[in-house]
Amino acid sequence: MASRKIGKIFADKSVLFLCDMQDGFRKTIKYFPQILEVSNRMLGAAKALDIPVVVTEQYPKGLGPTAKELDVTGLPVFPKTKFSMLIPEVEDYLKNLNKEVDSVIICGIETQACVQQTALGLLEKGKDVHVIVDACSSRSMPDRMFAYQRMKDAGAFLTTSEGMLLNLCQDAKHPKFKQIQKLIWDEAPDSGLLTHMITGATEL
Repeated sequence: MASRKIGKIFADKSVLFLCDMQDGFRKTIKYFPQILEVSNRMLGAAKALDIPVVVTEQYPKGLGPTAKELDVTGLPVFPKTKFSMLIPEVEDYLKNLNKEVDSVIICGIETQACVQQTALGLLEKGKDVHVIVDACSSRSMPDRMFAYQRMKDAGAFLTTSEGMLLNLCQDAKHPKFKQIQKLIWDEAPDSGLLTHMITGATEL
């Protein structure tokens, strides 16, 4: 009997993807400041835990650079027009990492477009995909929520930023746990997830 994937994750076999969080989306994406704040927590954790980070920017000539709230200085930043982050340059970067990559953690926008297409592409390649639900958003909440369902149905794991960070540490004795604990000491900002789920359930 084949074993079922349960999404257990290890920092030394993971990569963080930050998808298209650019200034040009600031006025149109729901909960954009909150998404940036949570993504910044994930970025801080990746740096603390030595997890490689991949940053993409969708048509930066028109949509601008990554938002200033995310310090991506020194990180590989890949411009693209394709919706999926899995452009040849990113695939080459992953191949040249001195580590085996089993899991990809995704934050970014838009959930129903670039995030979803990236997740499906990674799943097709046999990677475990972990979507940080409080670090992804869209212009509309229905697009956001149904994209989560679509990715979950395809085999992606949906989780919160705090849940992911604790899973990456696994033990309060982890040498970097104090640093991670500081990132999650304050509750993550509300980005409308629970409100929408309750409203949707009532409407059904």
